[in-house]
Amino acid sequence: MGGVTSSMAAKFAFFPPNPPSYKLITDETNGLLLLGHFPHRENVDILRLPTRRGTEIVAVYVRYPMATSTLLYSHGNAADIGQMYELFIELSIHLRVNLMGYDYSGYGQSTGKPSEHNTYSDIEAAYKCLEECYGAKQENIILYGQSVGSGPTLDLAVRLPRLRAVVLHSPILSGLRVMYPVKRTYWFDIYKNIDKIPLVKCPVLVIHGTSDEVVDFSHGKQLWELCQEKYEPLWLKGGNHCNLELYPEYLRHLKKFILTVEKSPSQRNTSRRSTDWIEPPRRSTDCFETPRRSTDRFDCPRKSTDRFDGPRRSTDHFDGPRKSTDRREKPRKSTDRPEKLKFQEYKFTNIEKLEKFRVPCDQSERSQRSRRSVEFNEKSRKSIDHQLERGRKSVDWLDRIRIG
Repeated sequence: MGGVTSSMAAKFAFFPPNPPSYKLITDETNGLLLLGHFPHRENVDILRLPTRRGTEIVAVYVRYPMATSTLLYSHGNAADIGQMYELFIELSIHLRVNLMGYDYSGYGQSTGKPSEHNTYSDIEAAYKCLEECYGAKQENIILYGQSVGSGPTLDLAVRLPRLRAVVLHSPILSGLRVMYPVKRTYWFDIYKNIDKIPLVKCPVLVIHGTSDEVVDFSHGKQLWELCQEKYEPLWLKGGNHCNLELYPEYLRHLKKFILTVEKSPSQRNTSRRSTDWIEPPRRSTDCFETPRRSTDRFDCPRKSTDRFDGPRRSTDHFDGPRKSTDRREKPRKSTDRPEKLKFQEYKFTNIEKLEKFRVPCDQSERSQRSRRSVEFNEKSRKSIDHQLERGRKSVDWLDRIRIG
């Protein structure tokens, strides 16, 4: 009974276009594969990829100059890459990403028959191609699953802990739950996304139309609630199962999400705390213009006096008569140290703050130089007086010898 139910669920889940919307053509001059009825583009590759289950799938790869992310797109039901081709081009351009889309086994010109486990091997073959043929790294890949494509997308996402992100477009809780509102997961169910989504460790964006008649809006909402790392979802009011790309909010929100996940994890955590992550005024003030921290670190009078204009240390350092020759070079080190602090420890971006910081240092340097010059003159006068005194004593000594 379970096998029959699973077979029925599979038949309900997969509707490959018949006939396929495209044909594969081999260019006789260079041997390249082309999609029939579509003009050849220099930045687009058409590929045949073998899978571990013995089928051969067709994939399309779209390059974007200087892209830092690659989107691996698993399309929905009743579609193939011929129908998705123009959308792939548009998404690559507007989102500034490389993009790979592929046909499941039995879809388009891919061989084999569609099944749950075949789709798992299909997405693995596409991912392997991205790594081995195009040098994509796991941490730069975003998995995108639409409708039935959410199944292979989440199955792969669970096994890739360093993924950049996941996008779920009109996703399903499971194959059986699309037909029946069951409250538990049965062993013969397919695409058990409800059990896999809590295991995904990267940021997840869920997009769903509120008037979806094929996959109820509650599927997307419940999957979003189960995410480990939630991103602000996009619930398109009035959107159905097949028209979400036509909403202006769709592309705008998707682009915002990709820009966010392309940041470092620390920046991403910072931005998630506010819905207005682009311009958070309160956090901006706290992080970069805190008056108290600025005073403590750069303009604190007490610390400035201790380090640069401390009278007690200055007197001990420079007025020792016996060690004046040895210590004469130490004022130079003291002068050099503020310069290092200015340009190494405290790399200000604000020129005005830098000028304020220079003034006390320059005044300190001038005061130290003036003290050194006075001390040098005093020592010079003492030296001259001492020599004159010695001269007078030597003259007195000669006079005594003559008189004697």
